[in-house]
Amino acid sequence: MTTTHATGTIAFADWQEQRVSEVAGGAALAHASVSNRYSGALEATGTSCQYTIVYLTEKVGLFSGYEQVEGVLDGRAGSFVLAHRGTFAEDGTVTGEYEVVPGSGSGELADLSGTGGFTAPSGQQDYPFHLDYRLG
Repeated sequence: MTTTHATGTIAFADWQEQRVSEVAGGAALAHASVSNRYSGALEATGTSCQYTIVYLTEKVGLFSGYEQVEGVLDGRAGSFVLAHRGTFAEDGTVTGEYEVVPGSGSGELADLSGTGGFTAPSGQQDYPFHLDYRLG
């Protein structure tokens, strides 16, 4: 099975975040509902992403979540779910990794598997992503 290296950009289309718990002098938990736009090898608009965020300080923390993606990957139409995890640093840089959730693909992407990631510098709405994937 051949692995294909796909690249492009992600842009935040919407970010709605709410703190759900906080302990004085300790960590805080938040939930974010996010919509992204992908362009390049993956063309998708209005994805649905749900993150759970752990703030260790006001600017440093961790996140994990899932993103439903419907679009076209290298000419193949369908949908799939990405499982995300990552960190955000004092300088505002966000680094994330993701993998295609096994069995989540549909349409021409029904047998999709793969992993990828991104680095989003502070204040940048558009940033590069990569996805190393296999079909079949």
